[in-house]
Amino acid sequence: MRRPTLLLALIALVGTTAAATAAHDLTGRWNLAVVTENGTGYPVLQLTQTGDSIKGTYTSNAMGNRTIQGIVYGDSMRFVLSSSMGGEGIVLTYLARIVTPDSLDGAVDFGGMGGARFHGARQK
Repeated sequence: MRRPTLLLALIALVGTTAAATAAHDLTGRWNLAVVTENGTGYPVLQLTQTGDSIKGTYTSNAMGNRTIQGIVYGDSMRFVLSSSMGGEGIVLTYLARIVTPDSLDGAVDFGGMGGARFHGARQK
């Protein structure tokens, strides 16, 4: 008796996890507005999502093209990219709340050397 109950519980858990992972698909082109003390930058993200993993390209006037990797979890996403500031290598970490299927709001950490707020909109 216990084995069928355990099996059903495991099937339900796997189904719930798969549904939660697929709740948001961020695949596509995203226009960001990153507001810093020195002004606003407008990078573009080109994302591909597989399950809860995201990868793609971050393009900005200041940093050129950078490869990004990240994760989607619940109503949030996180991605990182490597760059340099003042000749030093740094890792930028973006954390965002998925406001709607086409809108993000969040913050970026400039490798411990400051940060900024950002907004993202999916390009249609």
